[in-house]
Amino acid sequence: MKKLVIFFGIFLFFFSCSFKKAPVFLKVDDIKIINITSDTIRLGANAYFNNPNDVGGKMYTDQIKVIINDAAIAQVSSDVFKIPSRKDFTIPLKIAIPSKQIFENKKNGILGGLLNVLTNKPVKVQLKGNLNYVVLGFKKEFIIDTIEEIIIKF
Repeated sequence: MKKLVIFFGIFLFFFSCSFKKAPVFLKVDDIKIINITSDTIRLGANAYFNNPNDVGGKMYTDQIKVIINDAAIAQVSSDVFKIPSRKDFTIPLKIAIPSKQIFENKKNGILGGLLNVLTNKPVKVQLKGNLNYVVLGFKKEFIIDTIEEIIIKF
């Protein structure tokens, strides 16, 4: 009888928590320049989600590429993020781009890229890849594909 009560308690505990679906991916937004140095341009972005479950989990990046003016030049990094239960949450994404990658333009070379930056022309930034959600052996991939135009000012 004691084993039956323990089994029933464990069974009730696991099935009382709602884990019906993965978090809802809302958008990637707020791509902005954080810091510019002579050799690196650091960008930041936010991925917005909603978790309707009583169970949290973890989320991490999986080869999210940064494509600027149709050339893949960097990858997004992010720490493993612990997801809160029953909340909206934001995952900060960090991007480090070598400055020479921005200035070198396939059509016009370094001079053309430098002129684009100095004349405050917008630069098309695309983030493309996956974010992975893991909880209790369950894994879900969220496909990220967003484009924003930013202006790089020195």
